[in-house]
Amino acid sequence: MTAVDAVLFDLDDTLCEYRRPAGDVLGAAFAQVGVEPCFTVEDYYRRFGEFVRPGDDIRDVRRRCFSTLIEESGLDVDLGRAIAEAYESERDQTNVRFLPGAEAAFERMIDHYHVGIVTNGDPWMQSQKLAGLGLDDRVETVVHGGHDAPYKPDPEPFDEALDALGVGHERAVHVGNSLESDVAGAHNAGVRSVWLKGDSEIDPDPVPDYRVESMHDVAEEPWT
Repeated sequence: MTAVDAVLFDLDDTLCEYRRPAGDVLGAAFAQVGVEPCFTVEDYYRRFGEFVRPGDDIRDVRRRCFSTLIEESGLDVDLGRAIAEAYESERDQTNVRFLPGAEAAFERMIDHYHVGIVTNGDPWMQSQKLAGLGLDDRVETVVHGGHDAPYKPDPEPFDEALDALGVGHERAVHVGNSLESDVAGAHNAGVRSVWLKGDSEIDPDPVPDYRVESMHDVAEEPWT
């Protein structure tokens, strides 16, 4: 099998997670505005994709989403905007932590490979997470799907990252937690996939090239 020269990482729920749960942030936002909670963070996550447009600021997407959820609850749409703004004031984007094993895996990769980040997310938000992890000046390239290129699973974000690294697609792997965006996107780009998923009972579709239960396993370089 062709040797690997570059490792691309997804960011959210692959390298890192928020220290403060989103449900706590939403509850604090409702309290700040003085409104009883009328939708849950699960409602927010389930409906979020309806309001996403390429190039949008995450804050604008959230305002549209919250306004619709509030209106559907029979309340004034302006309350939705106020809750979205309160949510943003409560959410510290730098307050993130590495997933178990992720820091060690990253350090191992950066010592042996070209390393880049390919993430679906607003550069304003994702850059703060990287800064919070201390990685903002340690990766060679960061490509934001939906902003620098189409969202994953489109192959273009992977193309842009590998062009910046000067590495051929056949000599790269991508590590991510999403079958829909990470594994499918890597395969669309002709890049080998490493799927981070702890549940061994799931029958994945598409089938990743490598499957790991935690980021500790990534440090073992399953492609070697």
